[in-house]
Order: sequence, then C-alpha cells, then structure tokens
Amino acid sequence: MKWITREHPKIDRIACPWLVKRFIDTDAEIIFVPVGNVIQVAGQIGATPFDIPGVEYSHYEDKCTFDYFIKKHGLKDPALDRIAKIVRGADTDRHDFAPQSAGLEAIFSGLAYNIKDDHELLNMGMIIYDGLYSWAQHLFRKRHAGDGPIEQLLLQIYHHYLKRQRKEQMPEWAVALREMIQDQVDTNMHLNLHQLSDELELSSAYLSREFSKYFDDLNFGVYIRKKRIEKAIELMADSSLSLTEIAYLTGFSDQSHFTRIFNKHIGFNPSIYRKKMTKK
Repeated sequence: MKWITREHPKIDRIACPWLVKRFIDTDAEIIFVPVGNVIQVAGQIGATPFDIPGVEYSHYEDKCTFDYFIKKHGLKDPALDRIAKIVRGADTDRHDFAPQSAGLEAIFSGLAYNIKDDHELLNMGMIIYDGLYSWAQHLFRKRHAGDGPIEQLLLQIYHHYLKRQRKEQMPEWAVALREMIQDQVDTNMHLNLHQLSDELELSSAYLSREFSKYFDDLNFGVYIRKKRIEKAIELMADSSLSLTEIAYLTGFSDQSHFTRIFNKHIGFNPSIYRKKMTKK
C-alpha cells in the first residue's frame, strides 16, 4: 500500500511511517511531496494521504496523527502508548506530556537540519524509533542518573533558552495574530480561530497546532479568556463602570459567566477583587 504526506518530515511524519511499516503494512511505500501536491498525487497513484489537514489520517482533538493510526488500526500495545505520548508532546511542542518529548524533538530537529533527503532521514528515523520502542517495552522504568539537582537545573536552563528562542524567532503570522487578538479584545469583537486563519491565509489546523508556541503555552480559547480578564481588570479601575458593564465590554455573555471565568483565573470573584484594588 502507498502512503503519502508532506515533504521534509521530522517527528510525526517519521513516527507514522515507522508505525505503518512495523505494525500495519511491512511492504508499505512512503512518498513525500510538496504540501500543495499531496491530495493531487494521492489521487493519481492511489496513495493514502496522512498528516495534512482535511484527511482521515491526521491530528484530532489534542492528539497527533500517530495517535490516530493507533486508534484506527486497533493497536493494543502499552509500549506504543508510551511512544505516542512522547511523539505527541514533541510534535505539538507540549513537553509536559512526556519528559522524553523535548529530547525527541531536539534529535529530529538536528537530523532534519543535517539530512536533506527525506527517505534518508526516514531510514535514520526508523532506527531511532526501533530503539525507542525497545526502551518503551523493556527499559522505561530504568533511570540513568536520576532526577537530581543537576538534571533539574539543566532542564530549567533548557526551557529558559527555548522560550527565549521562540520569542526571538516569532514568525510574521504570530506577530500579526497578536495584534488582531488585541484589537478583538479592545473592540469586543467576536472572532474565532477559523476566521483568524482566513485573515492570515493559514490552515486553521496548522494555526491551532502552532498557536501555543507563541502565546504563553496556552491554546486559543484559554489565551483569549486570559486577555479578556486582563482587560476587565484594567476597566475595574473606572468606578463608573458596573461589573455587568465590564462583563459586556470584555465579551462575556453575562455577569455570571464573567464571574465564573474571573474566579477561575484570578482566585477571587470580581467584586472582591475590585474591593482589594480600591484599598491599595
């Protein structure tokens, strides 16, 4: 069977072919083409597309394509489940899913930088995922040096560097999106991620997946609520505005909704918080 996806694979698009060849179809042919040609070429050669928006084998919910392959083909294997968490964390930049995710992302980022031939990179990736599978089967409980203070310090340094690097390398679409969101909060407009992706001429699936990298490690909905709460706190300084008016001005459906979200984010309901503000 033929499987086709975007060129320049890195994490998920190497993990999925490994999974297919090792557990689903040992004779599978993996094809890499430019992103704009995947669907057309898939139809021409009778290949199944994966890891692109709008096809069956792709990201779903908060999971990645590797997860979908496991679910679709009913692969019941605890070792694969362990690998799935690592791949998901690395591919979505959520290293809290598994401590090994950061290492997997670093390895494949480096390999992709050095190896420009996609099939050569896939062959190297097959070896790496074979090793990861052996670890997930037999060695996942073993520790090399433990989680002592040195390891924790190195982890802190890594995350500090990673966040700084993201800030320095923020793409143009993220800068534009930040301004659009601020306009949305300031004017009480109601835009969803799909509308914003149309404005930016980006895939909504891509935007959803990449959003947290540049917006405080939060998904779109949580980030918008955070910005609305910040705006509400700013408006609370104006004593002429009631909490009901502030709730409306910051895009909440009613004061009850506003109170619930505010309390969840700040730890106080708005009226108590406002009293604390006036006492300062």
